[in-house]
Amino acid sequence: MSRKTIALAIIALTLTATPANAQGSRELWGAVTIVPGKQGIVDVGGYLGPALTRGSRLTLTAPEDTRVTAIPLDAPGYRGTVDTDGDSATYTYTGPANTSPWRDTYPFVLAVAADAVPGTRLAGCAMRLTDARGTRKDRGVCTVTVGLPEPTLTRPESGVPLVARPEMAGTAYPGAQVTVRHEDAEDEGVTGQGPELGAEVCTDTAGADGTWSCVPDAALPSGAGRLQATASFNGVSAVSEQINITVGAASTPASASR
Repeated sequence: MSRKTIALAIIALTLTATPANAQGSRELWGAVTIVPGKQGIVDVGGYLGPALTRGSRLTLTAPEDTRVTAIPLDAPGYRGTVDTDGDSATYTYTGPANTSPWRDTYPFVLAVAADAVPGTRLAGCAMRLTDARGTRKDRGVCTVTVGLPEPTLTRPESGVPLVARPEMAGTAYPGAQVTVRHEDAEDEGVTGQGPELGAEVCTDTAGADGTWSCVPDAALPSGAGRLQATASFNGVSAVSEQINITVGAASTPASASR
């Protein structure tokens, strides 16, 4: 069965802390990478200040080229609302006064515009925490990075016996550099995830229509193996699904799999 390497999580969550604020507590923080046209969750956390009471609010302002689509927290004592235009969303604490809210992380779902450029760090994401009177008690920023869509590896076909130098082809983000790697079936690692990267067999740059293709300069090892394509663009990368292949004895080079 094909296994998949996660090089950069496409709707994957990453959190990074920020410096302490003037009150001595760590500022609110959160980060996420989302591919164009998709949604991802940024978890906001980091409040270490005094306990707040019922009516306190955590608000996230969406960065450019995004909108907030949902606030999926499933916990008692919190009520969420999203502005009609998706520019911001707020959680309000409605629980008992003898607890300490805002000590966990709080999810906001962001949708990234379909035309956002991979590798871009979107500006304008901000969070603030206020008490019941509206006085600010903490603030912070979140990092939203536009991810790279996964490339595809459509040729050669998985399970079809191949000549030693089959054509490899697929799709990727226009302008992305695509590298195809090979691993022997005996290697129990996954390409790009095991102790060593698989051997590079060929590269190409995706055209304006997103298509790419390449033919190995050298014959692939005979027998069973695995192929996977990695796309890189503007500092971000993504990987294709793996395919299992079987290569016959090295013979006449060919530009296409049979």
